[in-house]
Amino acid sequence: MGGSRAQLNKPHKSRFSTKSSRNLHKTSHKDKSRIAKSERNVAKGARAARLQRNKMLREQKKAALLKEKRASSSSKSAPLVIVLFGLSESVNVDSLAEDLLRVLSNEGNGDVSSTVASSEYKMRISVLKAPHGDLLSCMEMAKVADLIAFVASTNSLYEENASDFGYIDSFGSQCLSVFRQLGLPNTVVFIRDLPSDLKGKNELKKMSISNLAGEFPEDCKFYPADTKDELHKFLWLFKEQRLTVPHWRNQRPYLMSQKVDVVADDSNSGRCTLLLTGYLRAHSLSVNQLVHVSGAGDFQLQKIEILKDPYPLKLRKEPDAMDSDDVFDVEVVRSVDPDSLRQEPLVFENDLDPLAGEQTWPTEAEMAEADRNQKQKRQKKRILPRGTSEYQAAWIVDDTDDEGSDSGSDADDGMVLDETEGYFRGPKEINNSDVDEDYQASLDDRDANEETDADSVMMEDENLTREQIKEEIKKIKAAHAEDEEFPDEVDTPLDIPARKRFAKYRGLKSFRTSSWDPKESLPPEYARIFAFDNFAKTQKHVFAKFLDMEQENRDECVLSGQYVRLHIKDVPIPVASKLCLLAKTAPVIASGLFQHESKMSVLHFSVKKHDTYDAPIKAKEELIFHVGFRQFVARPIFSTDDMNSDKHKMERFLHAGRFSVASIYAPISFPPLPLIVLKSTEGNAAPVIAAFGSLRSIDPDRITLKKIVLTGYPQRVSKLKASVRYMFHSPEDVRWFKPVEVYTKCGRHGRIKEPLGTHGAMKCTFNGVLQQHDTVCMSLFKRAYPKWPEHRFPILDT
Repeated sequence: MGGSRAQLNKPHKSRFSTKSSRNLHKTSHKDKSRIAKSERNVAKGARAARLQRNKMLREQKKAALLKEKRASSSSKSAPLVIVLFGLSESVNVDSLAEDLLRVLSNEGNGDVSSTVASSEYKMRISVLKAPHGDLLSCMEMAKVADLIAFVASTNSLYEENASDFGYIDSFGSQCLSVFRQLGLPNTVVFIRDLPSDLKGKNELKKMSISNLAGEFPEDCKFYPADTKDELHKFLWLFKEQRLTVPHWRNQRPYLMSQKVDVVADDSNSGRCTLLLTGYLRAHSLSVNQLVHVSGAGDFQLQKIEILKDPYPLKLRKEPDAMDSDDVFDVEVVRSVDPDSLRQEPLVFENDLDPLAGEQTWPTEAEMAEADRNQKQKRQKKRILPRGTSEYQAAWIVDDTDDEGSDSGSDADDGMVLDETEGYFRGPKEINNSDVDEDYQASLDDRDANEETDADSVMMEDENLTREQIKEEIKKIKAAHAEDEEFPDEVDTPLDIPARKRFAKYRGLKSFRTSSWDPKESLPPEYARIFAFDNFAKTQKHVFAKFLDMEQENRDECVLSGQYVRLHIKDVPIPVASKLCLLAKTAPVIASGLFQHESKMSVLHFSVKKHDTYDAPIKAKEELIFHVGFRQFVARPIFSTDDMNSDKHKMERFLHAGRFSVASIYAPISFPPLPLIVLKSTEGNAAPVIAAFGSLRSIDPDRITLKKIVLTGYPQRVSKLKASVRYMFHSPEDVRWFKPVEVYTKCGRHGRIKEPLGTHGAMKCTFNGVLQQHDTVCMSLFKRAYPKWPEHRFPILDT
């Protein structure tokens, strides 16, 4: 009792204090003030250093902004690109472009070039008119635009196909979503066809702004654009505006062509030299770099010609000034030729070795051991009966030889035969290589077992009739609906054994934790692609190498802002002819490629189905991918993004309303880059937007597993046991899949115990009481890969 009422004192507070704080009371007042003063000085010095650092950062940002503003308005920078996009079909973009160019050039009548150098506003501007209804041309113009001017007309309020907002039709709404995904530069909205009276004009302008403000960024400005004074006011405000472009566009040099020419190549039949003339933008371009021509492919440069600027900012009014007709016939200032030793090689695929998959190359130790065994075999002599042939000797094993030698037979009565001579693949080897009959049947059926390819790709016969095409579309839509209602469920065929039909599948105890070797049983296409040990480190090294080359200002580089002519060699003649036709409606874009960007690998994109696209998108279906400036054709597979697992489940369709991962064989592109997915329509109609997203990673080792679920139904149930039928149709199949765990849709787990009868029924045991209405399931997995595209670039299909 005394112990429970004992006095408990507080522990001493100096238990965790330092020695200096415990001895502080021993110091004098003078020392205390000195110590406190030093602490105040340290705090004061830290605050001063922090203020100085913030001031330095502000000055650096101010200097960077001033440098950017001077660069954009100087005579050495490329002309700014203004794209006029009509939000509805009734908008007259041609008249607006003509008025804008006349205000810039101060010319009353006559033809005006699409690029104008204005001495009044001290800037150069190129005006592009986006054709309404042409999605591809609008996308290409949006990729190079410094300012997108959306044009709205009050007359569109009375159109039949206008949307809920009235000013935007269906095509305008679709392009707006595409522009947002690509990354919007600076944007303005021009309001046309306002009434002439001031009161009605202001009221209609306010109503238009309130209806359109939700569709555009917060910093988007609205301007009336009916008179030249209103356009003059816009240009003065635009001159002082700071321009911002998407980050992905500032990563690499590019050229928006103003003229496209073709020069025949006599030394190479079927090929030609493509000439693209225009201003180089964003970064310097090396003649040793590879370039990508949008939709046509990757090529090498034959040379770069630096031309005299046809639109100088300080234009001298001379009698022999260049007219708009001969503006492209300018003199060559300098020509830059590539260095054959330093030029980037044009490599698409890895060198394919057909014997690389046969066996691993033996090491030196293994080869030395094999040589020793071979020498021992040569020294060993076999005593055989006289008259024994090589064929008969192959049937005699070493035990018989030893018994014969111990039997006391004379050496003269037998012949000496080297064991290595007369090698014969006898019946002994055939017996050793004999395998199970069912397993051998599954190997022989490997070519016929490509159910993924057969089920995933639509009939590719070009001679299909319209009725057959409609029937195929109905089948795909029915399969899409069934996949949403019963995902992954398949029926076991009656005419093919299940062990043969699903020979490539295996069971997993846990999808998340079970191991799967990423290098196991790779397809032949993996021998044609490239992989990196550390992709992030490689990307960092490539970017740093490019910046060093640009800062060194080498002779092989052409500075941005210069007017140049690119000589692109070895371009197929049909491709060049198609580019010349496309240049009439949209600019042809040539962008510089970093190191390794022409090589094929496995790219993974985060994609989402577009809201306006209702048709199903099946895996391994041919799609057109727009990744930044680049375009290529691919046949992707879709999968989920499982964060807690190194394996990802394949999806047979791209479902609406959520993001999936699309994996394709494509040329390497360094992220981040936006993605627009287009799908070709029936006939010769233009492709439509099907999905959008962004580039995630480049990783050939990412494991995507296709899952199938075999289902059976309980016939008789006795507590924890049940006889299940209709999952398999033969007892051999039951024994083959016996190691795989089964489960039910109500959450029970169990195993196959034994087959019952001759029609595929089986006895199963579960970890709980099974319901009669329950369904027994078995999950099987196999690794899925993208399909190699038949052609890489879509230029000849557009």
